[in-house]
Amino acid sequence: MEPKFLRAEEVAQELSVSKPYAYKLIRQLNEELKAKGFLTISGRINREYFNERLYGARKEN
Repeated sequence: MEPKFLRAEEVAQELSVSKPYAYKLIRQLNEELKAKGFLTISGRINREYFNERLYGARKEN
């Protein structure tokens, strides 16, 4: 089972970007989630939301 959250190191590796840029992306995505009323964890991003926003992949029910 995959962890529910991605860390900056994993985001950087997935997107082939620097770790500081990965943190910037995570902050941006977390701000979007906060605006929708979700609680967020600094430096981590929900895996499903990350995939949805970057790849357009949604989990089908």
